[in-house]
Amino acid sequence: MAEIGDLQICYETMGDPDGDPLLLIMGLGGPMIWWADEFCQELVDRGCYVIRYDNRDCGRSSRLSGRVSVTRSFLRLQRPPYGLADFADDAAGLLDHLGIDSAHVAGMSMGGMIAQTLAINHPSRVRSLTSIMSTTGNRLVGWPSPQAMRRLFSTGPRSREEYLRQSVKTWRMLAADYPVDEERIRKLFGATYDRGLNPGGYFRHVAAINAATDRTRQLSRVRVPTLVIHGTKDPLVNVSGGKATARAVPDAELMLVPGMGHDLPPERYTDIAAAITRNMAKAADDRAR
Repeated sequence: MAEIGDLQICYETMGDPDGDPLLLIMGLGGPMIWWADEFCQELVDRGCYVIRYDNRDCGRSSRLSGRVSVTRSFLRLQRPPYGLADFADDAAGLLDHLGIDSAHVAGMSMGGMIAQTLAINHPSRVRSLTSIMSTTGNRLVGWPSPQAMRRLFSTGPRSREEYLRQSVKTWRMLAADYPVDEERIRKLFGATYDRGLNPGGYFRHVAAINAATDRTRQLSRVRVPTLVIHGTKDPLVNVSGGKATARAVPDAELMLVPGMGHDLPPERYTDIAAAITRNMAKAADDRAR
């Protein structure tokens, strides 16, 4: 646990502390274990010192309070208890706790939004940026499909088994053209359930996303090597969000993964880990020049 202001943030590190620090930021309602151990190991094998953590209001990190209305937050008629900038401050605080001046940063979905905000608000802390299946905050891009919206706000489970059944159904939709290993999904979400669900935190995360403004102009000032990864069949954040992110950041690289939805399929762990570390290497090359 790291004490960051009034919060307790649960985190885990993997690999050699003398390696290149890589901070992994998970998305909406997702604990750090959604960064699969096997994917993290791919990164460790490439020389990364991997840091993953539970965002505030998720997993084993501090639970906050405050009732929110998803509709009112979307219409910006209600200010949520916290926003993306607060998440970014948490990330910077975790680096402080670890004694790391700057790190490479990769974020998935809402985690990509947080990673972008960290690069905007704390530019000296970010060596390179990887934004995965995310968007800019411009409401004209990155929209979820109606089916994904229904899954996002479906009735909560009443038991562990119901949660596992719902999770398998959701992941079949999110995986798009890639096969779903039901045993892997049940194991992952069984561990998620056992770590502790936080429905209130989930909706406060949604409200933080809804309240965020368009980051396109601020992203144009990001000067670190940037990689944008997006599946061409993402039902939750349309690929237009990734394309807009890549357009916004000068010289950003766009990696479109055919048939990938809103998930990192195990079949692509090696390719995606290699792309992230290639982007990280650009930062070292820039410093050398």
